[in-house]
Amino acid sequence: MSLHFNWFLPTYGDSRNLIAGGHGSQMNGDRPADLRYLKQLAGAAEINGFEAVLTPAGLWCEDAWLTTAALIDATESLKFLIAFRPGLISPLLAAQMSSTFQWHSEGRLLINVVTGGESSEQRAFGDFLAKDARYERCGEYLEIIRRLWTEEEPVDFVGKHLRVENALLGRRPNPTPPVYFGGSSPAGGDVAAKYADTYLTWGERPEAVSEKIAWINGLAAAQGRTLDHGIRFHVIARETSQQAWAEAERLLHNLDPAQVAAAQRNLAQSESEGQRRMSELHGRGAGFEGSTDPRSLEIHPGVWSGVGLVRGGAGTALVGSYDEVAELIGEYAALGLDHFILSGYPHLEEAYHFGEGVRPALARRGLLDPADARPGEEVRTAFLPRLQAASS
Repeated sequence: MSLHFNWFLPTYGDSRNLIAGGHGSQMNGDRPADLRYLKQLAGAAEINGFEAVLTPAGLWCEDAWLTTAALIDATESLKFLIAFRPGLISPLLAAQMSSTFQWHSEGRLLINVVTGGESSEQRAFGDFLAKDARYERCGEYLEIIRRLWTEEEPVDFVGKHLRVENALLGRRPNPTPPVYFGGSSPAGGDVAAKYADTYLTWGERPEAVSEKIAWINGLAAAQGRTLDHGIRFHVIARETSQQAWAEAERLLHNLDPAQVAAAQRNLAQSESEGQRRMSELHGRGAGFEGSTDPRSLEIHPGVWSGVGLVRGGAGTALVGSYDEVAELIGEYAALGLDHFILSGYPHLEEAYHFGEGVRPALARRGLLDPADARPGEEVRTAFLPRLQAASS
C-alpha cells in the first residue's frame, strides 16, 4: 500500500495559534501569506514528500488559480489541488483555465470542486441559487467540463441551469485533471457518485467515516462507478505523545472564550451538513470557559476536535507521537481511505514534523511505497542534519 499525502496552503495567512473563521466569515493569520512565504510553504511540502497542496476558496482567501500559478515555477514536482466554485464562471472558461494550467505546469493540476455551503457567501459572489439547486447546477457544470476535457467534437448542452452551444477547447488538458469532491448531504452525495474521482470527507470518528464511505460507495455503484476516498485532518505530531498534547494544550490555552462563542454563533447558521457534523463533535463549544485540558475534546484516541472550536470546515486533528500519528493514519487507511490532506499550525514548521517524523514511521508500517524515499538522493531538511544515502 502507498497512500497519497497532501498539505495545505493557508492563503489567508498562517499562525502559531488556531485561526478563527471560515465558512463565510473572515480568516486572517498573524503571519502574512505573501508570495515569498507561500513559496517557502510549497518548497517545504515538496521537500517533505507531499504530493500536492490544497488551496482554499472563499471570501477570506486569495484567489486559488492566480496564487498557485505563481508557484509553478518555484516547484518541480508538487501538484496543486485547486478549490474552485462552479457557477461563478462559465464551464468553458473553467475548462480553458484548467487546460492552460496543465500545459504550463506539465500536468500538475488537481481540481477540488466546492459547491458552496453558505448561501450568504454565495450571494456575495452574485450567486442566488439555494443549496440543493447549487448541487444540481454543479452536476451540469461537471458534465460539461468532463465532455470538454475528453471529447474532440464541440459540446452542446441544455440543462436546467446551464446551456452551452458549440463549446470547444483549443487544447484539451493532458492528463485530464482528477476531480476531488466533498459533500455530506443527499444532494452532495449524488453529485459525488456521478462525477468525482476522489470523495473527500472531514475527519470524524472512524465508525462515522466508515459509514460515509459505505454510503458513497453504494451511490457510486448504482452509477457503475468506483471512487477513491480522501480525508482532511490537521496534525500535531511530535517526538513524544506528551509533547504533542502539550502543544494541543497551548493552542487551547490561547483561545479566548469570547472568540469561541462568536465563532460558534456564526457556524451555527451554516447550511452545510458537513459543518453540522463537525460542530457536533465538540458540542458547538458549549461550556468552553478557557479550559486547558485538550483531552476533554478527544473524540477518539488521538483525534482532537479542538480546532473546530473556532475554525469552520476541517476541525479535527491527529495528535500524538510520530509513531502514534502513523498508527492512526493506518487505522483510517484500513477504512478505505487513499488520500490524506493535512495541515498544521504553523504550516511551515508542522510540514517538517510530519516529513521528518511521521513519514519514516509510515514507511516502517508499509504505508508508503519505498520508491517515495527517493534512495540515492541527498536529504536536506530543517530539523535533521544533512545525510548521505547509504549507497554513496
